[in-house]
Amino acid sequence: MQRRSFLAGLAGALAVVSCGAGGDDAREGSARDGPRAWSVPARPVAVPSLPDGHRLELLGGLELDVGAIGFGGFSGLHLDDELRLTAVSDLARWMTARLVLRDGKPAGLSDLRTGRLRDGAGQPLVRGYGGDAEGLARLPDGSWLVSFERWHRLRAFRGFHGPGTYVEAPPGLDRAPFNGGVEALAVLDDGAWLLVTETMSGGTDPRLRRAWLGGPGAWKAVSYRAADGFDPADATALPGGGALVLERRFSVFGGFGGRVVRLTAAQLRGAEPDTVLEGEEVLRLSPPLPTENYEAIAAARHGGRTLLAVLADDNENMLQRSLLLLFACPER
Repeated sequence: MQRRSFLAGLAGALAVVSCGAGGDDAREGSARDGPRAWSVPARPVAVPSLPDGHRLELLGGLELDVGAIGFGGFSGLHLDDELRLTAVSDLARWMTARLVLRDGKPAGLSDLRTGRLRDGAGQPLVRGYGGDAEGLARLPDGSWLVSFERWHRLRAFRGFHGPGTYVEAPPGLDRAPFNGGVEALAVLDDGAWLLVTETMSGGTDPRLRRAWLGGPGAWKAVSYRAADGFDPADATALPGGGALVLERRFSVFGGFGGRVVRLTAAQLRGAEPDTVLEGEEVLRLSPPLPTENYEAIAAARHGGRTLLAVLADDNENMLQRSLLLLFACPER
């Protein structure tokens, strides 16, 4: 993602002092050798009550311990109906764990597993140009779809222990900016895929981003209109139809900000080539909520209600946190 170089420079002096013995191997520890389990990978954090009239109910938050997990940089997220979280990292890694609730609030993660993302021959992808995983979605057959940027492409994984095979990408994706490819990825209720690029132009309006609906052999080029100053960061299908898109912004003086917008099932079903998709804002990720680099979003149906999770990418920066917030959506 585009903010990493600036933030790395901002914290460079501190990193030299505090992480001189670090580097890739030191951060990842034994996780670099393959899947295994740890304990206490996350702890609850205090979160404020949202003001009256807010669209969503904030259930709580967790701070993920990237030292225990072995890495951070989380950029794509999936949550299933049994509260199993799966995430990919732009460090060419994956993790999965069960989200533990206590009295309806997030209390921790259990049964943590991690590993490396792999190429078509089953060899571990290397972080950087070939391993910058950004989007994650579950396909109807249970396999995983992952989008990558820098080297713009899609891969499908029957399981993360095995190889990732190439999937036909939308025409023109190879022309996306180096760090501006498909960050927002969702497989919709009707089986269609939604892909939204971070910064690839989708028209004359600077807020428009190139997007696609459909799938291999049936791609439909559309545009997505982000809010002024925001870029699409992730997307998730909503149970029962429609989708949510996570947008984020960053400025030197304003820091991070985010918002979540809803695209209806009717909008997505009725989209034709060159349609402009624009969502209704349902959540603003700004104070009193903790501000972080929220880059991943997932929704699931559990306990008779729809839960929404957003997860921050820490950019491997000691000044940032891998923070997960959990919300409940109102029934309507």
